[in-house]
Amino acid sequence: MTTIKEIPFRYDQVGSFLRPERLKKAREDFQNQNISADELREIEDQAIIDLIAKQVDAGLRAVTDGEFRRSWWHLDFLWGLNGVEATTPEHGYQFNKVETRAASYNVADKITYNSEHPFFEAFTFLKEHTPAGIIPKVTIPSPTLLFNRKSDSFSYESYSDEEVFIADLAKAYQQTIQKFYDLGCRYLQLDDTSWGMYTGFIENAKSDDEIKHWHQQCAAGVSVINQLLAGLPADLTITMHVCRGNYKSDWAIAGPYDHVADYLAQLNIDGYFLEYDDNRSGGFEPLAKIYQQGPAKKIVLGLVTSKFPELESKKSLIARITEATTYVPLENLCLSPQCGFASTEEGNHLTEDEQWAKVKLVVETAKKVWANS
Repeated sequence: MTTIKEIPFRYDQVGSFLRPERLKKAREDFQNQNISADELREIEDQAIIDLIAKQVDAGLRAVTDGEFRRSWWHLDFLWGLNGVEATTPEHGYQFNKVETRAASYNVADKITYNSEHPFFEAFTFLKEHTPAGIIPKVTIPSPTLLFNRKSDSFSYESYSDEEVFIADLAKAYQQTIQKFYDLGCRYLQLDDTSWGMYTGFIENAKSDDEIKHWHQQCAAGVSVINQLLAGLPADLTITMHVCRGNYKSDWAIAGPYDHVADYLAQLNIDGYFLEYDDNRSGGFEPLAKIYQQGPAKKIVLGLVTSKFPELESKKSLIARITEATTYVPLENLCLSPQCGFASTEEGNHLTEDEQWAKVKLVVETAKKVWANS
């Protein structure tokens, strides 16, 4: 019988944290060539050491480096893969009310594993400074972020066959994750906005052909993710965070999980971090499909918003967890913020103290709900 892994933990976190002002200033100074790369790294190092201590003090059992060495939650990693290059488009991505900074990528060559990816050194630093008994957690973007979503045609110049592209992408990711494992990683999270976007695209589709297109994208997402997971070590826990956009406290799209639940249920991962902080995510009903297909998987309910400082009440959180048990047993559920606090270096509109109050709320609520587990 397959048993539920301890990770993800009953109270967990998505990964990114607000950058301290000293770190923000250092990054600006580096961009303006006022300090060296070594000086910036020293400031990053100290900020991460301080952050680890704060996470441990807050009671978290898994810690990250807050993504403090990144500008973007996804692009910094993708740019580090062989075959992917950084680009600067005319416009950023349009969110509900704001437009992001303009930055993107292009698949300019065959995608392959980069043995010198800078994230390996970043994880080694995190692991070396994580106290005994605490788990260092890696967060990287899902490979689905590299899919061409504009039309049914596959248009990367370096690929003429989407199946070859998927196979190369899966192999590069698998080798990357294996390297993290060899460095000591036992907890890795794939951050995947694609599923959150697909919910909205399907919800707002204007034609059957458009709906068919997005379902084809979903199927391709299942294919690449399950290919990269095949053969990885059994004692490596891999989770997925699904989000609908997180930039300066704004969101990008709305749509219920109903449209993608069948696909999420097919993923061979150990747990899901699912955004549920407002009505953009719909109800808990789709969780039943995920549980029925994977009764050993955990679902981390992102009920505490990372976008705004106002604290949810413990009573309301407990009521929503109880509601979710209509579809998934309590032993399969966990609690976390709905997203990170700073998916990009700008961060969301709350203070560091308000951020830690959110983390404390998650920990205290979860301890009350799962007192005997």
